[in-house]
Amino acid sequence: MPPSSSTSLLLSSLERPARALVIGASGGIGSAVIDLLSSGGFETVHALSRSGSHRSLVGVRVGRIDLENEASVAAAAAQLVEGAPLRFILVATGLLHDSALQPEKTYRTLDPEHLARSFRINAIGPALVAKHVLPLVPKAGKSVFAVLSARVGSIEDNRLGGWYGYRASKAALNQFMRTIAIELSRQKPEAVCVALHPGTVDTSLSHPFQSGTKINKVFSPAYSAERLLAVTDAVTAAHTGQFFAWDGQTIPF
Repeated sequence: MPPSSSTSLLLSSLERPARALVIGASGGIGSAVIDLLSSGGFETVHALSRSGSHRSLVGVRVGRIDLENEASVAAAAAQLVEGAPLRFILVATGLLHDSALQPEKTYRTLDPEHLARSFRINAIGPALVAKHVLPLVPKAGKSVFAVLSARVGSIEDNRLGGWYGYRASKAALNQFMRTIAIELSRQKPEAVCVALHPGTVDTSLSHPFQSGTKINKVFSPAYSAERLLAVTDAVTAAHTGQFFAWDGQTIPF
């Protein structure tokens, strides 16, 4: 499914008035999405992150959320009850590496706590967002619940191995989304749940790996954000539960 050819009418498939929610607002992609949404005709854009930081923009309401803490997720959702219909939700979070965790090159380095942390952030956290936020989505009209997954989470597409925790947790995220989509379609038939692959984007997540010769296309956060919003604008209820790349092409699970 090709993305729409223009983003000049941002998410025009969503009825107005409406609100948008981006979780992972302090990250490269999340911040770029918020920049676009802030001029996209939404009553409010809720920008949530662990740090609770984002530059000041008209119509953007900044807040905190910790995906590793369900009480924090529930508290954030409680702040979203009032206002225009919540029609766009993007979970733009992910953990590949940090000072304590590096992608595993071999099963010999698997560490149970590192694996558990990858699952908490990459899979369980977004599922808890669905648990607490999807009840706020209107029953009628199109709404979108999207999460940033990764092509390496595709089991069928796995040709290189390695990156055990990241691959497995993103595969779990994809399964969560597929299952959530089935249940949500019974309650809110026009709602859309999709997993999105943003491409290799020039952010802190990909920086240590950009020098590899196997990576031949690195996007700016702004370009990736434009493409992801074009894809979510084009999808309909017929596409719910699927996994799309930045260019609108489906990715096998």
